[in-house]
Amino acid sequence: MALPTAPVVAGALVGGYLVARKTQVRALGGAVLAGGGVVAGRRWMATSGTARTALLTAVYLGGFGASQAPAPPPRGSCPTAAPDASRRGSTTERPFEVTLLELFVTPSS
Repeated sequence: MALPTAPVVAGALVGGYLVARKTQVRALGGAVLAGGGVVAGRRWMATSGTARTALLTAVYLGGFGASQAPAPPPRGSCPTAAPDASRRGSTTERPFEVTLLELFVTPSS
């Protein structure tokens, strides 16, 4: 008798989360999720056909998406420098140099 897909899917969702959490590498958690999805998807295709496999895959990926926290914002950009750079225009004497005072003080003109 073949393994039911419910434990495979649940194990892949929980296992993918735990792997990503413990290793701090989200791609590894995604690999666990993909592996469980492939195993379950092959079983669904063999027993249920294309339409039901597509529906179950959508539910599986929807459960994964609903469980995800948004990714943290990228580091390295300074959001306060962007308005200052656009205000000065693209051709300046110091295109990439912004002093600390310029970040917090707006010109009077």
